[in-house]
Amino acid sequence: MELKPIKNEAEYDQFLEWVDSQFDAPPTPDSPEGNKLQIALLLVKAYEDEHYPIPSPDPIDAIKLKMDEKGLKSKDLVEWVGSKSYVSALLNRKKPLTLKLAKLFHEKLGIPARVLLG
Repeated sequence: MELKPIKNEAEYDQFLEWVDSQFDAPPTPDSPEGNKLQIALLLVKAYEDEHYPIPSPDPIDAIKLKMDEKGLKSKDLVEWVGSKSYVSALLNRKKPLTLKLAKLFHEKLGIPARVLLG
């Protein structure tokens, strides 16, 4: 396998097949074969990032998901946010997610800042 930038789907498919074959008998990470595999994976990732981007999740959906995971209700956010009506308006997208609230949800719910600010 020649390591070079991937320019089309055919080359992408060839790289995927080669990478897949390498996982049958994985090389030692610091060996020349291991380095070649790591570079191939970086090339595949670069191609996928350009041609198959994954959109960022919606910040409000992320907050709701974390609330569900932690068993929290809207009323549980009141002590952090201030009022039940503001929490309701925020979760219904009637009020904006401010930088202060984004920081708070990052700290309290562990949501990555890039999701909240994206």
